[in-house]
Amino acid sequence: MIEINLLPGARKKSRSSRTASLNLGAILGSLGERFRDPWLIVAIAGVVIGLVGVGGQFLYQSRTEASLGQQQRVAVQDSARYASVLTQRSAAESQRDSILRQIAVIRAIDGDRFIWPHVMDEISRALPTYTWLSSVLQSSGTGTITPEMAAAGTAPALGIRVVAYTADIQAVTIFMKQLEASPFFANITLGSTDVAVTDGKEVTQFQVTMTYSKPDSSAIRTVPLSIAVR
Repeated sequence: MIEINLLPGARKKSRSSRTASLNLGAILGSLGERFRDPWLIVAIAGVVIGLVGVGGQFLYQSRTEASLGQQQRVAVQDSARYASVLTQRSAAESQRDSILRQIAVIRAIDGDRFIWPHVMDEISRALPTYTWLSSVLQSSGTGTITPEMAAAGTAPALGIRVVAYTADIQAVTIFMKQLEASPFFANITLGSTDVAVTDGKEVTQFQVTMTYSKPDSSAIRTVPLSIAVR
């Protein structure tokens, strides 16, 4: 029986589609054979694990970077705040030191202004009967103690020289003992003694030298100042 193909391209298409299906089946079969190969499975698994590891490491580093960035911002803010606090503290300490220096100067001045009233009061208190003063002079030093002198231990001692007269020679000894009992004096020394004539009578002129000694605060009595207002 003779067949005549009136459509020349129809048979060719049928062949090509059959060939394509055969090729696809062959490829799938080849892949199936390859997937049965253990070394290929290990290689693919290694690639997958590597990709997962890289992705996980990337995510971890991204989160770490974000956390470190936040910590850095907080640290910068804290540093700025603490710098302001330290500046204020430094200014307060400078002001405190200035005030302390001023207080030290005021204390030094305030402590020296009552030296001579104490000296005159103690000398008059120690003066026995039939004895009178001729002069009370400063022989050395100033009595002024600055904070720098006190810190260096170079404060000059206030030297005092007393010239007095007495009608009783025993009064000289009494005067010396009463001066030694005063907490305001130290290094009490009897100087020269001479016979002098006052109002036609012979008397004894004598000199006493001593240094002012700052007593303990318990030896100083203070009273409130009261002024009557009319």
